[in-house]
Amino acid sequence: MRSRRRFWWATSVAIGSFVVSGCAHSGALPELEGLPGRISGQLGQRGVVIAAPHGNTDARTGEIAAELGRRTGFGVVIATGFNLEPDTRDLPGRRYQVNRPFEGTPGRPPSEDVASEGARQVYRAYEQRVREVAQGPLVFYAEIHGNNHRDAVSQIEIATVGVDRDEAARLRTLLELIRDAYLRANREAPRLEILVEPANPVRYAASGAKRDGILRLPQRALHIELPKAARTEWRETYIAILADFLVQAVTPLTGK
Repeated sequence: MRSRRRFWWATSVAIGSFVVSGCAHSGALPELEGLPGRISGQLGQRGVVIAAPHGNTDARTGEIAAELGRRTGFGVVIATGFNLEPDTRDLPGRRYQVNRPFEGTPGRPPSEDVASEGARQVYRAYEQRVREVAQGPLVFYAEIHGNNHRDAVSQIEIATVGVDRDEAARLRTLLELIRDAYLRANREAPRLEILVEPANPVRYAASGAKRDGILRLPQRALHIELPKAARTEWRETYIAILADFLVQAVTPLTGK
């Protein structure tokens, strides 16, 4: 369970030009103005960022990212309020995708996303905020998402950037060991299957963000898709599991 991985990379850094107001307080960055929603930033360990680009439309992911940041000491970025259409009883509404410069509908393939000037502005602000929270080279980036697809209801899927098949298998084993250790003390919680790309095929491969969005920046990243059970009734259990996992996954990168 205390096995370690050695990942190495460097990434270039650029700062955007969105206007900020107010003063940072207790590690919180000032608001970005001129946006249809909010992109908050909380400073933490340099080079390490946990983010929730759909903090309210992927239910509870904003809360989960914030709590993971509190437990790990990593920087946090949370975007909320970027809906273009309200959800209906049967279907989710369109939204700015935030982590890439497109508009789209949750659960639909990236090929159906549509570029727009508004989406580009939102993405530029999001990228700026991630870079600000990283405070330098983006060493490790983890993005928290949620889905309700029936084929993924009992599994956690992790798409990756810069992780080969052997590294993915080791990360999967690490998370499985941590999961099982926590579930021995909480036997009622569901034992969600762990899938890590490229060792496993995943439904949510984050291809749009890899090609056009935020996942172009880091050489190592984890795009974590959580089913409803891990975000609602068993949220506290799986937050503890993920916090332990992320700390152990990042340690070889930062030496901390």
